[in-house]
Amino acid sequence: MRLMPADVRRIPLGSRVVVRWRLAEPEAATAATLTDSVGVLSSRDEEHLVVETSRGPVRIALASVTTAKEVPPKPSRRGAPHLALSIEDLQRVMVPAWGAVERDTLGEWVLRASAGYTQRGNSVVPVGSPGLPLETAVEEVEAWYAARQLPAKFALAGPEGFDAGDDPLGSLLVARGYVVGSRTLNLTASREVIAAADPGGPAVTLGEELTGPWLETYRRTRATVPGATEAVLRGSPRVLFGSITPGGGLSQQLGLRAADAAGTTPIALARLGIGAGWGGLGAVWTDPAYRGRGLAAHLTAALAGALRAEGVSLMHLQVEHDNAPAIRLYRRLGFAVHSSYAYLTQG
Repeated sequence: MRLMPADVRRIPLGSRVVVRWRLAEPEAATAATLTDSVGVLSSRDEEHLVVETSRGPVRIALASVTTAKEVPPKPSRRGAPHLALSIEDLQRVMVPAWGAVERDTLGEWVLRASAGYTQRGNSVVPVGSPGLPLETAVEEVEAWYAARQLPAKFALAGPEGFDAGDDPLGSLLVARGYVVGSRTLNLTASREVIAAADPGGPAVTLGEELTGPWLETYRRTRATVPGATEAVLRGSPRVLFGSITPGGGLSQQLGLRAADAAGTTPIALARLGIGAGWGGLGAVWTDPAYRGRGLAAHLTAALAGALRAEGVSLMHLQVEHDNAPAIRLYRRLGFAVHSSYAYLTQG
């Protein structure tokens, strides 16, 4: 298992982790000076952290930690690693890949609010138990969003094509007047499959910073909310921003418009949020004037390749179920449908 020199103080509590740390004394049998602890990062203070392993809690001094990384949840079914995760666990994995201005929890449920910017940034992920009777939990959620002048919204997951009314929570929400919409597919893949599908193309710029040109171009793709948009885009444990920008002799290669050829404004964008041991692809966009040239595929493959340096081997993305062109693109690259979800919004 490859470990990355991550700062364990930045890994969210509740994450599944592997922590390598120095022993106070070498092991008598092997003379080993290092050991690994795998489990859930349950607590942390200024001097120690606790990992809940299969053999019980392990308390580790921060000063003894050499490397640490988030790792995916354990597979729950047979198949390729990117498909072997349960639907609930994939929902958990996807949470850190998209930011939010504000996060809270109700039991195991995750509540997110971002001044209305994106449905993902303003919805509940109702996975696990809320720690309350279901109807009481829904009332608590509604009050939480009402305090932020937002409608309550639930991202309810299930198999592809599932009926929200067949789920106990979904049935309750529909009875309360919630509207079912924005049905979305969860696609997953192996990093190496996507990287190998690169059709080739112009130079790709990858960086950790949300630059002005990237953000200005992104604002052309959808309605944004100043302040909230930046917080959401930056709000993953690790983020990579990818773009393709005119220059470097691309005018002839791409048939660039004269107005674009000498500019620095990106003509293709993508974002990769890294968390829970997975890379989450999003914000993929190509200037309409340059679509059909493989830029989105090239950019996606470049981001997949960048995950090697992160020690992350699995990817996910979300695409609306009726976005046929995008689904065709991602299937060609090697993504497969894992599950789906729908938003149930308070009426």
